[in-house]
Amino acid sequence: MRNFEEKLIKRKQLQAKLSRKARGDKKLVLANGCFDILHIGHIRYLKEAKSFGDILLVAVNSDSSVKKLKGENRPVVAEIERAGIIAALRYVDFVVIFNEDDVCSIIRETQPDIHCKGGDYNEENVPEREEVIKNGGIVKIAGGEKLRSSSDLIKKTISQ
Repeated sequence: MRNFEEKLIKRKQLQAKLSRKARGDKKLVLANGCFDILHIGHIRYLKEAKSFGDILLVAVNSDSSVKKLKGENRPVVAEIERAGIIAALRYVDFVVIFNEDDVCSIIRETQPDIHCKGGDYNEENVPEREEVIKNGGIVKIAGGEKLRSSSDLIKKTISQ
C-alpha cells in the first residue's frame, strides 16, 4: 500500500497520471468536496464512489474556494491537512487540491468515466453534469442520504 503523501498530486500532473491514455482500460471515478471536518458521511461517500471504478481521484477545495463557498470563518482545517486526511483513506487513490468553484476543468483534464457527488445532490442537479457528459462520462450519486455536514458539526461545536 502506498504512503498517503504519494497519493497527493499536483494539478499539473493530472493529465500525465490520469488521462484516458495514461490509465488505459482502468475506470476513473472523480469525487470532490471541501472535507473540512471529516465525518461518517464522507467515508460512506468515498467508499461507494470507489466501488464504481478502479481509480478514485478526490478533488479537495482549496482554502480560498472553501472560504468563498462557506464563509470567512472556513475552512477550519487547512487544505494540505484536509487533502492528507483524505489521501490516508484506503479507498482513495489520488488527491488533488483545486481553486475553482467547480471541478469542470478537472473533468476536462482527466475525462473521468464517472463523476460522483454526495446525497445532497441528484443526478440531474450536479453542477458539472453537462461537462461530465460532454467528456464521455456519467454522473452517479454515492453515500446515501445526507445525514451529516461539516457546517452543522461546526455550528454545534460553537454553540456548546
